Amino acid sequence: MPAKSTEYQKILSDGTALPGFPWWITVAVVLGSLLILAGGVVAMVRPAMLVSPQDEINGVVHIYAGYLTSRNVTLAGMLLVMLVLRARTALSNLMVFTAFIQLLDAVIDCVEGRWPSVPMVLVFGLVFLMGAARLRGVKLWRRQAWE
Repeated sequence: MPAKSTEYQKILSDGTALPGFPWWITVAVVLGSLLILAGGVVAMVRPAMLVSPQDEINGVVHIYAGYLTSRNVTLAGMLLVMLVLRARTALSNLMVFTAFIQLLDAVIDCVEGRWPSVPMVLVFGLVFLMGAARLRGVKLWRRQAWE
């Protein structure tokens, strides 16, 4: 029987899911998915909550709110499905994708002066990056993580 670390590396290398994930990754994915889903629902139901009170809500805003909703609901759903299926590689890829979205959101928040939201968006993105790295078993800044 192979050593535990060798078995763990083999399982990671062939892309199959391990029986369980660290608790903090599960919590991060569930909470992150709920936040993403909530953002999508708010965009569809009350888009005025996403802008300042003096901004006009017109047909164009409703169209983009619909697009935001469809993307957010899809992303949140896929994150949760991959978590339930224990699809380690797919979940890691989705977490990296979500993290980059959040990091770009933080940059846009900085450019537009929405300073109160920047720390939370950054934390969300960084936690997802750390979780993805943990699921892959390699550092994301190394080439092997992307092959």
